Amino acid sequence: MISVNDLKTGLTLELDNGLWSVVEFLHVKPGKGAAFVRTKLKNVETGQVVERTFRAGEKVGKATLDRREMQYLYKEGAEFVMMDNETYEQIQVTETQVGDGVKYLKENMVVQILLHDGKIIGVDIPAHVVLEVTDTPPSEKGNTAQGGTKPATLETGAVVNVPFFISNGDMIRVDTRTNEYLDRA
Repeated sequence: MISVNDLKTGLTLELDNGLWSVVEFLHVKPGKGAAFVRTKLKNVETGQVVERTFRAGEKVGKATLDRREMQYLYKEGAEFVMMDNETYEQIQVTETQVGDGVKYLKENMVVQILLHDGKIIGVDIPAHVVLEVTDTPPSEKGNTAQGGTKPATLETGAVVNVPFFISNGDMIRVDTRTNEYLDRA
């Protein structure tokens, strides 16, 4: 059990017979009355987002999560085959368990698998990945004065806005959390 005063973004809690991840939290100290904590929680299994308010100092159950480093091997049908780097055991993960990071998964990439009581609840991919640009419109002379951007399709199928000087075949670094171009690799 932990106090709601110690909540952090990304922390996973056990509430109402389910696992909830803290998306946002705000400590509120009104001029009159007791302090409270306003939170936005996301259900790990269903993706449902709810807002909930707790009294300051209230205790909530903290979920114990096991993180395992695994390597993404290949896609088999609608599932992704991962291999445990320590035991070489292979498991299959669904697209919903991978979440938004599915558009950045590249073969042989090392990811973190989140487990709760032996059940897979999520996949954390690296914050930055290096991918090749496979399709982007050619640059035109004279349109770089404003420092604009153009769409580029990456080798995994993700589409990212890149500066005009990026061309097909360039390797770029992308922030997987914000879907933004960072720099050339």
